[in-house]
Formats: sequence, C-alpha cells, structure tokens
Amino acid sequence: MPGFLANGFSLADLVTLGLLAAFVLLSGQLAMRTWRRSRLTPAEREQRRRRALVTLGKMGDANLVEVRGDLLVYTYDVRGVEYTASQDVSVLREFLPADLSVAVGPIYVKYDARNPANSIVLSEDWTGLRGGRSRP
Repeated sequence: MPGFLANGFSLADLVTLGLLAAFVLLSGQLAMRTWRRSRLTPAEREQRRRRALVTLGKMGDANLVEVRGDLLVYTYDVRGVEYTASQDVSVLREFLPADLSVAVGPIYVKYDARNPANSIVLSEDWTGLRGGRSRP
C-alpha cells in the first residue's frame, strides 16, 4: 500500500476513478450505438421528402415528357421559370397506372415553394398521374 500513498491517491480514489472511466466509456459506446441507429437510410430520407412535399408542397401543372423504365421525366413552370426534373418510381410501382404511355402528357406536380426544383409527381399518398392509384 505504500505505492498508492506515495502517488497521493488512496485506494478509494483509484476505485472511484476506475468506475468513472468505465462509466464514461460505456456512456460513449451507448451514445454511438444510439446515433448509428437513428441515422436515416437514403430510402427513408427520400420517403420523408415525398411525404413533406405531399403535405406542404404546392401543386402545379406539369407535362410528363418521357418514361424511361422506372424514371419519369417531366417539365413544369414556376413563376416563369421552366424546370425539367425526373423521379425514380421503382419503389412506387404499385401506385403506377397499368399503362404509362397513357400518362404521357398533362399531369400535376407537387413542389417546394422555397425550392421549386424539389418536386414529385408520385408518392405513396398522392399521384399527379392520370389513371394512377392513390391510397385512401
């Protein structure tokens, strides 16, 4: 025991420091695990973007220009500026009309008024396509 007293720490002080260090390490590990679980995947981030546009976005007229597999290419005007955008609808296939060639032409778009380039024509809860299905 003279070694402990020579350094100025008692056995109780060393035990307390050891427990404090273990607590800090475990807390850090728990915080890191919680942070990793809370991060959004790209698919979840895209789904949240679509929900926000359906809920808060402005609706406008658009024109579906082309369908390339799972990609819908459309154009629309906001305050005199023409936007050309596309949306990957591979995860939304069940909400698409049976024949997309019928949908080419006039459609509706939902866009963010603060950032009009952020837009959609199809989501889980809304569709701007003619003949598309939407959940009640």
